[in-house]
Amino acid sequence: MSTTPTVGQLRWRCRRGMRELDVLLERYLKERYPSAPAAEQQAFVALLEAPDPQLFAYVVQREVPDDPDWAHVIARLRNPNADA
Repeated sequence: MSTTPTVGQLRWRCRRGMRELDVLLERYLKERYPSAPAAEQQAFVALLEAPDPQLFAYVVQREVPDDPDWAHVIARLRNPNADA
């Protein structure tokens, strides 16, 4: 994706097949994304391309993403108030 999606487009992409993911992703988008550094925003946008089972495995810590930027975003999804 060459252009940065709008918040509305991202909100739509946060709607997943799993309610648990919906809640985490939408909360992150609302509370953290606007003030996140550009690299973290880009990692979040890229993470939204992951299939639901993969994303869920990251969130419940069954798997760890290879990309450290993704791992940072996952940590923020799990604990949005942490200073990561």
